[in-house]
Amino acid sequence: MKILLDECIDRRLATYLIEYNVKTVSQMRWSGTKNGQLLGLAAVEFDVFITVDQNLHFEQNLQQFDLAIIVLQTFSNRLADLKLLVPQIISSLPKISKREATIIKQQN
Repeated sequence: MKILLDECIDRRLATYLIEYNVKTVSQMRWSGTKNGQLLGLAAVEFDVFITVDQNLHFEQNLQQFDLAIIVLQTFSNRLADLKLLVPQIISSLPKISKREATIIKQQN
């Protein structure tokens, strides 16, 4: 499974997903690319796109992208908060569907 991390996510999160082929938007040289175009590019090469952009699934028609989206809802986009969601990310990967957004929330 190939996973793309949005540029607003700390790239070090990839080290917690070692079982998967993980790249960042920056590594793909797609930094600064607008969401619609970014999702189109990602859909060609990746299975899953992980972001903290809470509005992405409202602003984009996800049905047009052959890509599963995971939206992380955390207290911040710092690695300390993001890594707490890794178990939920990993457990959700076999169940997520392309063309849909899956929300993963940080527990209080």
